[in-house]
Amino acid sequence: MNTIKNPVIPGMAPDPSVIRVRDDYYIATSTFHWTPGIPIYHSKDLVNWKLCTYALCNNEVNLQGTDTPAGVWAPNLSYDEKSKKYWITYCHMVNMGGREFNANSYTMWSYDIKGPWSKPTYLTSIGIDPTIFHDDDGKKYVSILEWESRQGYPSPGTIVIAEVDLESGKILGKWKRITQGFTTRGCIEAPLIYKHEGYYYLLLASGGTGYAHGVEVGRSKNIFGPYEPNPTGEPIITSAPQHLFFLGDPDAGHFEMYNPNSDMQKAGHGSLVESTNGNWYIFHLMSRPLKGTKLNPLGRETSLQKVVWTEEGWLQMADGSNLAKTEISMPDDITQKSNEIAYNIYDDFSDNKYNMNFMTPYHFQDSKWVNTTEREGYLRIYGRDSLFSRVTPSIMATRATSFNYEVATCLSFYPEHYSEKAGVGLYYDSNNWLFANLHYSELKAEITLSVLQAKLGQRTEYIHNSVPVKNGNTELKIAYRYGRADIFYRLDSTQEWESLCENIDVTYLSDEGVNGVPGEIGGFTGLFNFIGCVDSYQHESYADFSYYEVLNKKEQEL
Repeated sequence: MNTIKNPVIPGMAPDPSVIRVRDDYYIATSTFHWTPGIPIYHSKDLVNWKLCTYALCNNEVNLQGTDTPAGVWAPNLSYDEKSKKYWITYCHMVNMGGREFNANSYTMWSYDIKGPWSKPTYLTSIGIDPTIFHDDDGKKYVSILEWESRQGYPSPGTIVIAEVDLESGKILGKWKRITQGFTTRGCIEAPLIYKHEGYYYLLLASGGTGYAHGVEVGRSKNIFGPYEPNPTGEPIITSAPQHLFFLGDPDAGHFEMYNPNSDMQKAGHGSLVESTNGNWYIFHLMSRPLKGTKLNPLGRETSLQKVVWTEEGWLQMADGSNLAKTEISMPDDITQKSNEIAYNIYDDFSDNKYNMNFMTPYHFQDSKWVNTTEREGYLRIYGRDSLFSRVTPSIMATRATSFNYEVATCLSFYPEHYSEKAGVGLYYDSNNWLFANLHYSELKAEITLSVLQAKLGQRTEYIHNSVPVKNGNTELKIAYRYGRADIFYRLDSTQEWESLCENIDVTYLSDEGVNGVPGEIGGFTGLFNFIGCVDSYQHESYADFSYYEVLNKKEQEL
């Protein structure tokens, strides 16, 4: 047997939904305020995954103004063998104020996993995390968390199910509640239904998407229940196996459930698949805190655990425990590629297109502001809003997938006004980022390289860390090391890198470091690297980037 190491999809890859169609495996994950929306990864062996497409890439959803961490949540990927259609069902969280959680759920289909996908069809606004089950008799069902906003009622709500006409989106009949008294850990969400040997199995995320997270399971002979819970009364997979009884708010956080003996935290929100050789596996989200902290800059990542069916017909992890493992055994013919290699990125824009890993916050990519056609061999980015904007920031970003990496670029930029900027940076959301940038200094009457930083919406300008760049051309590099950032530059590629700013504390660029209140998690997306351009002057200036590179280094114990 070969040993593989989790996560199998590092960086922001939360809420994994997995299917197998013959010999191919696919996973869809959440994207929140990022576009294109709902990436779909492909694998032949369950271990090595490659981004193959996005489901939302043509302005199907308006994310402008989205609060962190609202947006596109928990896509459910399914396949209907009878119609040969792939289905994706998701919710668009539009408001989280007052804990009302206004979310609209939609479904869409395609005959090909790479699309084109149908226009989204509206399903419901009853809650969050909708999933579809295709029964043997051809009937379709949607299950979802019915969000509870009333005072004095168990929060965040209960799971409900109804038959649905997928083509029209019409809910057939009334919603039926199926999880009253189901859980002790509470905060159940993300219902998934599977059928196995005469039972319907209900897989749930529980404990909130924080340190108490877990995967729970129940079963019933009838799809409408009642569902009996797992006899242990505990999650079948978690990073925090100690008992927790909790049925109220908050539904994320639970820092008291942090497990000091595990590198993996927050394991939960699982999705089940049977492999081609008849084995069963669960993919689930997890996080890895910076050592000595409870801060998770890489967000929620995707991991894999082997599970088995007991003689009594219940699911459990293959080793008999419920503690999620960083390392698991796989068949000898499956070898895991190194994350340092698999998730490196290099793009010199020489083939008139850009790398599909690039994502943009709050709005979709458009050739009017980003393209490889106006100057051959370059990515041209037109400046617009400042990085504080949640409307149209001109950012091209990729997920951070390691605690130890470098991101570098070379750009040409000729600003004429102090509010025009271009460069490279680290980004969580509009309130939290680091930006090494070229801009025009009126004081010095020349193009200048310096650093801007945003932390919890507060702007800091590194006025003592600046150098002139007379011809508007420079290479920039940020070295990220376990929550610390060093910024380098060179004005000629034949020169050695020179330091612009060292040892900047960017640990706050993490799920727990942004926008939160005590006991809660401020976000659950993750850190990104980016190149971008700002023009709060006339929206006419642009920067040309000749390459973009992310080079992951070997992660080491600190």
